[in-house]
Amino acid sequence: MKISSIWRKLRHQQALGFSVLLAVCLVFIGCSPAQSAGGNPVDPKLKEQVLQIIRENPQAILESVQAYQQQQQESLKAAQQSFLQEMKTTPKSAIGDSPSTGAASQQIVLLEFSDFQCPFCARAHDTVKQFMAKHQDKVTLAYKHFPLTSIHPQALPAAKAAWAAQQQGKFWEYYNALFEGQKQLGEELYGSIAQKLNLKVDKFNSDRNSPAAEAAIGKDVQLAQKLGIEGTPFFIMNGKTFSGAIELAEMESILASLSK
Repeated sequence: MKISSIWRKLRHQQALGFSVLLAVCLVFIGCSPAQSAGGNPVDPKLKEQVLQIIRENPQAILESVQAYQQQQQESLKAAQQSFLQEMKTTPKSAIGDSPSTGAASQQIVLLEFSDFQCPFCARAHDTVKQFMAKHQDKVTLAYKHFPLTSIHPQALPAAKAAWAAQQQGKFWEYYNALFEGQKQLGEELYGSIAQKLNLKVDKFNSDRNSPAAEAAIGKDVQLAQKLGIEGTPFFIMNGKTFSGAIELAEMESILASLSK
């Protein structure tokens, strides 16, 4: 196939974005897996032709990237709208297997995406405790794990420990203890909390190191990524989203707006 034909096909597939163009470039320039595995070298003249086409058509590359970004944004928006609608119509499905507390009616559901090592999450935790103490008869709180492992090395171990406590019916007690002892996160604290809560320590250790713990936390992380959540804490209350170390007055205002 002539190089001009290759380029025309790429132009017709702009929605695939920069990833397509990059893949083609890698094949021709010599960075593909086949090249590193000892495949046949690419003709230098063909390489130069591809590079020349790229240099002569920068606008087409920009349009391709923009089209791809727009497609991603539209997909993200659709996923968000679908989930927010699910929260309103079938809150039980949105909560899933996540630990929940408060009102059994689930008419108003507050989802908390959080990280036990995040200092802003610890501040928000204090607000959530006050909020739920006042509204536990009308609001259902559910917790979603979103450990930011790239910046918080203890976020995932803490999440696994909390999940293990959940298997013995003590998630919320463990959740409170983790945030209250955030500056001491580590193996010593995880075991100490388990003992104070009278958990079966052997089961606790087995559960937190199990594939099931990884899978459960991974499921929450995938949901957060699907919804485009980039930081913690992040909250959704019956379709209303808000984030950060929120103050009680703001959370009260959001709750009040739901009944209007």
